Amino acid sequence: MGGRIAALIATATLGVALGGCIPSSERPASYDRHAPPGPGPRAESDPQVDRYEPRRADPFDAGKSVRQLPSPPPAWQSRPVTPDAQTIPSGSYTVRPGDTLRAIADRSGAGSEAIARANALPPPYAIRAGQRLTIPGGRYHLVRQGQTGIAISRAYGIDWSRIVTANELAPPFVLRVGSRIVIPGNAPGRSSIEERAAAFRLDVDDLVTGSSPAIAATERPAAPTKSPARVLAPTTPFKEPERLRGAFIWPVQGRVVGKFGPGASGEKNNGIKIATAIGTPIKAAADGVVAYAGDEIAALGGLVIVKHGDGWTTVYGHASRLLVQRGQAVKRGQTIALSGDSGFADRPEVHFEMRKGRTPVNPVAQLPTL
Repeated sequence: MGGRIAALIATATLGVALGGCIPSSERPASYDRHAPPGPGPRAESDPQVDRYEPRRADPFDAGKSVRQLPSPPPAWQSRPVTPDAQTIPSGSYTVRPGDTLRAIADRSGAGSEAIARANALPPPYAIRAGQRLTIPGGRYHLVRQGQTGIAISRAYGIDWSRIVTANELAPPFVLRVGSRIVIPGNAPGRSSIEERAAAFRLDVDDLVTGSSPAIAATERPAAPTKSPARVLAPTTPFKEPERLRGAFIWPVQGRVVGKFGPGASGEKNNGIKIATAIGTPIKAAADGVVAYAGDEIAALGGLVIVKHGDGWTTVYGHASRLLVQRGQAVKRGQTIALSGDSGFADRPEVHFEMRKGRTPVNPVAQLPTL
């Protein structure tokens, strides 16, 4: 018996000694991915937070999935585009009495905006009889009801940013039904529409500039919804803010762990990354309307994009839960999502961008000093 006790004591002593040498499979105590957010009153504008139960997932996998409110697929999925662009040769046209620029565009097959650019015609694009106009050649796609820039670019297998540049589109980046836009590059090869759509990869610029459904000249956009319970049809255009109201605020409180601009290894960050515990409420930085809520950009995971007017857009990524819908009006300080580590985040954090038009700007320069 005495020998067995001595052996057990020796084994225990050896285990303690080796404990400092064998790497533990547990996260260190300081790696608290589920530390609760700090105490504080819940805003009256955040009743939807109560819809969700606390996360009970394995902490090693937590935050990788994104919980969203029920909503239909986006317009670029529900309203695909047929790539039926017409190739128009370059030419010229002499204006006749009673002609309008739109009528000339319809007759020639070119876009009225393209004709205006080629002839340096300023708005309202007045023309006179006898005037000789250049008709720019190219491939022109006729925009139909409900089509989006993203769906058009997917159909042709061309980055939407190239189409934006070729057509000199500007905020609010809304396509008009019946207009013809230039499709740069050559016609698609033998690949199918499905193959081109599968190869297409969304980025934030696509969502900012190409997610709005086309609207007819006589159509009025829908008023923004006041609650996530009311869901707009994905092909329904909504009215975006014209003017920015008030100053921007921080979406969360935390340490900035990723700075704006180029990184040490050459990568570029179009925003900042703010470390925060999983489940922290992410606040809208200013009044606006939600342009996108989803997880189609793999790197950013749960993503909300809000348009504020005057060309300003804010972007919130790596969320674990999305609490708003496309077309929903939000107020500054309203909770729009809960933080997480979805996408390619390497820690619980919020990716936050601010854009003026298509240009990313450093959020730190626009936000109050902490």
